[in-house]
Amino acid sequence: MLEVNHLRKSFGKTEVVKGVTFTVDKGEAFGLLGPNGAGKSTTISMICGLLPYDSGEIKVDGFSVKEHQMEIKRKIGVVPQDIALYPTMSAHDNLIFWGKMYGLSGKQVVKKANEVLEFVGLLDRGKDKIETFSGGMKRRINIGAALMHQPELLIMDEPTVGIDPQSRNHILETVKELNKQGMTIIYTSHYMEEVEFLCKRIGIIDHGEVIAVGTKDDLVKRLSGGTVVKMEVNHFQNRLVEELNTLPLVEKVMVNDDKTELEILVSSGHQALGELVSTAIKNFIEVSSIKVQEPNLETLFLQLTGRSLRD
Repeated sequence: MLEVNHLRKSFGKTEVVKGVTFTVDKGEAFGLLGPNGAGKSTTISMICGLLPYDSGEIKVDGFSVKEHQMEIKRKIGVVPQDIALYPTMSAHDNLIFWGKMYGLSGKQVVKKANEVLEFVGLLDRGKDKIETFSGGMKRRINIGAALMHQPELLIMDEPTVGIDPQSRNHILETVKELNKQGMTIIYTSHYMEEVEFLCKRIGIIDHGEVIAVGTKDDLVKRLSGGTVVKMEVNHFQNRLVEELNTLPLVEKVMVNDDKTELEILVSSGHQALGELVSTAIKNFIEVSSIKVQEPNLETLFLQLTGRSLRD
């Protein structure tokens, strides 16, 4: 359904997408996982034809993005990271508007708007203005707008940013159902658990490069014995990080924003526990909890890039 080959894009002297290559099969849910600023949104914008690319090639269902933009726009639906709705119009009227932009008209567009409202669970709020909706409800209508023309490929760019857990779960279940019905999905996120829930195959992107592609199991097998140890401390000192980094089994130490928890990438988790705690005690720092995290995609990302998905 999608072929992206050696895609490159620069803004001025800064290259933000550096030879990105991946494919997505028809009917597949493919996750593009990476931290903020990794190049996900820029890549998506080029796939959609919203942003020209410097070199490389993109094909959607065999059509070149550069040569067949109108054909491709009929095949894809895009859920942007920002809300693309008119706040003073009702949810129903927003869907009618976007349906007409895709070429629907008359009774057809009205019927489809009602079907979409029911599908996203907001049929009873169809006449209400978007400005009265919660963030999560706006996100659901944002998804609905992309579904009006029944696209073959649905591209979703961080669709759950800044919403409540209930709305987030509803969106994830909606995407799961769309894929079950046969729609091809590309889902970008920096939330590992969302990509794991939705996607069979995953591409990990960082600093504009796809550094790994495969199923979750395939990717985790690439770990070279790396394990993350999470250690909560009662207070923080830079000296502790410096000393932990000198330990033979320690590969990387990261500190969370409020400086209460350390994530320590080690080559052997259980063997390292004693040394980690001893180093903290030696620096008069009390360890309130410590646990070894099973290897997962975040562990792999940390090992490949030296930073967390949340960075």
